[in-house]
Amino acid sequence: MDFNLSIKQQEIADSFRTFGERVFTPEDVKRWCAGQGLPDEVVHEFADIYFGSCEYVDEFGIAHYDLVSKALILEELSRCAGTTLPFQHDFFDLEIIERFASDDTLRALLANYRREGRLMFAVAISESDAGSDVMGIKTTARTVDDRILLNGEKSYVFNGEYSPYVLVAAIDADDQTPSKYPHLSLWLVPSDTPGVRAYPIEKIGQAMVPFAAMKFINVEMKPEWRLSTREVSFPALFKLLDTGRVFIAASCLGMAQGALEDAVAAAVKRRRFGQSVIDFQQIAQLVTDMEMRVRAMRSMLYKTAWEIDAGCDDSRLSSALTKRFIPMTATQVASDAMQVIGSEGYTEQSRVARIWRDCRGNQLAEGTDQIMVKIAAPLIAGKYRNSKEKNG
Repeated sequence: MDFNLSIKQQEIADSFRTFGERVFTPEDVKRWCAGQGLPDEVVHEFADIYFGSCEYVDEFGIAHYDLVSKALILEELSRCAGTTLPFQHDFFDLEIIERFASDDTLRALLANYRREGRLMFAVAISESDAGSDVMGIKTTARTVDDRILLNGEKSYVFNGEYSPYVLVAAIDADDQTPSKYPHLSLWLVPSDTPGVRAYPIEKIGQAMVPFAAMKFINVEMKPEWRLSTREVSFPALFKLLDTGRVFIAASCLGMAQGALEDAVAAAVKRRRFGQSVIDFQQIAQLVTDMEMRVRAMRSMLYKTAWEIDAGCDDSRLSSALTKRFIPMTATQVASDAMQVIGSEGYTEQSRVARIWRDCRGNQLAEGTDQIMVKIAAPLIAGKYRNSKEKNG
């Protein structure tokens, strides 16, 4: 058993740590959170490092990384920035097009990403009335008088206001083939198409990842806007969500590490009653528990990423447990960091308040804590039931 990173993985972590520490200064992050997000020069440099650090770029433009390496990238950058970054969402959106897009569409989208550092499309899956029940979406694509019409509403669409295209998940109302699951279709819709509307959503955190609610009212679509002729299904989408949950967990781990470092620095520097604050037993216990939780999160995250890379049978369960444990625990670490720092930690002058808000928001993203229980519990029951039957 080897817990060391490979030489390549360590190089990737070092490259993005160096980039993050140089770019994400506290003053700049605060300014970007209050403004329009990351400037072009930052995302351009990120793209250069991202495509330059991978194992190889294939004929379609896919930068090949294992999941462990992508988690390392997000951990390092989130630690430096102390906030949720657009890259967390970009990585999941890339998984979707790499899995489902036609060859020509994939080449075009990835060429733009490599050149600009920003994805030219938003992904619209979630709906307010469906929540975490992805199969409960009501948006439909239906042929009416030889026209394909898209109708429905989407919520929490990252960059929905700003992207020139929207990748919309819709029920294919024309496919009446008997199936266990509703028939899913994906459409790459130009945002300026008549009937497409976007409305900003104001959040209490995650300022650098703007979200929008979107409406699609009798949007007339062209057949070639369908993302692919490859099999698009809910089970295939669920598998991608398992990977997306690792990205969320990696971001939370990085932010928790940053909160821990800020808390320890404050506890060592500050003196009260004639001694360093960290020498007080209760503060020492808080700091020790924070370190313990961060180490536990890191072990869990990278084991899960490794399992998904290796195609282990248990990886879906591991992904659900990781998504439940890490955002929840990172929120606790950020809360403890505020306690160690004191009242200043509850102000906008300290980034731990921002970290707390962002980690708390990630307990809701891509499946709430309660949905993770719903996924995990049957898998746990089946695992031990099968083990008992096997052993007689």
